[in-house]
Amino acid sequence: MSGAAGGRRPTFPGLPGERLLEEAAGARQRCGESDGAVPVPGTLLCTDRRVAFLPAQAPGSPAFLRSEYDVALPCIRKLVAASSFAKPKVLTAASTLTFIPEELAVFCRDFRLLRFHFQENGLAPQAFRVANAIAQAREAAAWLGDAGEGHEGWEEEEEEEEEGSAATLLFESLRDWEQELKRLGAAGWRVSAVNERFDMAPSLPRYLWVPSGLLDHDLKRTFAHFEERRVPRLCWHHPGGSDLLRGAGFHAASEPGSEDVRCLEALLLGGRGPCVLADTAELPTLADIQLAHLKLRALCLPGAAAEEKWLSALEGTRWLDHVRTCLRKAIEVASLLVGRRCSVLLQEPSDRDLNCLLASLVQLLGDPHARTLPGFQSLVQREWVAAGHPFPRRLGLLRRDSPREEAPVFLLFLDCTWQLVRQFPADFGFTEAYLLALHDSSFAPYFSTFLFSCQRQRGRGSPHRPRSQTYTPVNGWRDPAPAVPRAPSAARRLPTVWDWGLRYSRQQRARFRNPAGAAGSTGPPDTAEPRAPGRPADAWPGAGNVFVLTKGTLSPQPFPWRSGRAPPRLSRWAPSLESLGDRGGSPGGNRPPAPPPGLLLPCAAGPSVRLWRRCYLRGLPEAQRGRFAPSPAGLAEELTLLQDRLSAWQAGPRAEAAGIPLAPSR
Repeated sequence: MSGAAGGRRPTFPGLPGERLLEEAAGARQRCGESDGAVPVPGTLLCTDRRVAFLPAQAPGSPAFLRSEYDVALPCIRKLVAASSFAKPKVLTAASTLTFIPEELAVFCRDFRLLRFHFQENGLAPQAFRVANAIAQAREAAAWLGDAGEGHEGWEEEEEEEEEGSAATLLFESLRDWEQELKRLGAAGWRVSAVNERFDMAPSLPRYLWVPSGLLDHDLKRTFAHFEERRVPRLCWHHPGGSDLLRGAGFHAASEPGSEDVRCLEALLLGGRGPCVLADTAELPTLADIQLAHLKLRALCLPGAAAEEKWLSALEGTRWLDHVRTCLRKAIEVASLLVGRRCSVLLQEPSDRDLNCLLASLVQLLGDPHARTLPGFQSLVQREWVAAGHPFPRRLGLLRRDSPREEAPVFLLFLDCTWQLVRQFPADFGFTEAYLLALHDSSFAPYFSTFLFSCQRQRGRGSPHRPRSQTYTPVNGWRDPAPAVPRAPSAARRLPTVWDWGLRYSRQQRARFRNPAGAAGSTGPPDTAEPRAPGRPADAWPGAGNVFVLTKGTLSPQPFPWRSGRAPPRLSRWAPSLESLGDRGGSPGGNRPPAPPPGLLLPCAAGPSVRLWRRCYLRGLPEAQRGRFAPSPAGLAEELTLLQDRLSAWQAGPRAEAAGIPLAPSR
């Protein structure tokens, strides 16, 4: 511990194993730059895990992680100290602070801007020490390598389970996969344990959904023909009979024999009708996403651009363009699955980034259950966490990795989801507040959800769980049988991000749910086959054909390993982007027919895709006002404070006229 805090036990509810390095009692957190901004008094603390602010009059009992008052060290992008007598200085572990800071600005990677002000009444030494401590701790933070150490003491506030809450499937057990497959009503598919020991594909989950007629012995022959051995597997079944698959790109050096071709055809076609290959070439690259996010973050800083040029600068980041592109591609695939019985295979060279985004968006558009809060959390667990999205590299939680590997694909997905929630609020069981909480939690290294790149890494050093386990935000892990002693591992000692009670109060969590949203479905969906309007009944030349979906148009293609075969005749149905649900035409143009029940067709045109202001602009001073009043009770408290200030301001002239000395302003 540091000198100021050495030998003292932390006076705040620290995390298990967390060490307090420095503190500055009497600091004030500022939520604006104007004279009307009300600073919040409290204590600024620096630990080896985070920067925390403990308000002097925090309502209720303090929790482990106060979402609005702390920031994890990996989430700090820049630390700036300011003084009236010196230029602002960016603090690093190698820099030397030569003045006493009057204000400390913490620029966060989640677009927050935390500002702490130190008064002159004896806080100078504390301000100097805590500023240096934060800079040192940020550089020395054990980001991912030791993130799982010392978390054995996690506890959860005991409270009754919220009404209507349902278990979130983590897809770490056979029963979870079987339960979800039954809910989908996917006849002709089964759960395979061929990768139970991760020996077939280390980055794939233990269990896969594969055709029932394909034995594991034959399935093993297909792994070597795909990049990273990530074979195509089912990720969603539409009640009309269509199937959504995802997989990596075909291996360039693949030369399958006749028996392997038979197994590959059974995997991709299997008598289920045509197979449509939808690759991610039209979507932004990882470099595009990272560059756009950096530009957006720079633009959302105070004074980054003149007001009259701000909108053009926003378009120049291309972030909203990437959101539109992803939504359009998801609309194409979802409309194709609903409009005609077929199999759509999402292909990406690695199958670990844009496939996660696209598969999730398609299910949000087509599956009402995915639009409920537990359904959405299960969707993220299956298509991102279990599927092997490299969260640590993409979110920058691994300092030793090259910056080129950083690309916030998951944050782009959350932005796309917010666009859907904004356009269809009554169809979602969760709110913008929930998406914002998930956005911020992705940078907090307190949860196992975002600290590992695949199930194999998450469960390394721990025995296999033979029974199903589900997780609820209130009751934690649930076993159908008495618990069996488990070997300690980082993932077991850390909670999942769905344990919202560790960061958010009951009142905040109540705002996660949309009481007017659709309840969704937990049982098998309706098996009636919906037909998209205007689709010819004989659109497909026949079963067993392979097509490519490119820019809204279907084109025939030979089977990948039978290039000598003549391609089939062009399908009479070669739908354009507009016919697949892009409603971005002019206001006076013809409106497309209503979508089938259960399918959402958002408008992906330019003005309909908007900036997520509550997320990206909260670092601006004018946007920070009212940030501490997110509930009606908080707004009433803020109104009372404003009324008190108004009364004091009005009493000033009367007091001066009466000769009464005024107290010095704070």
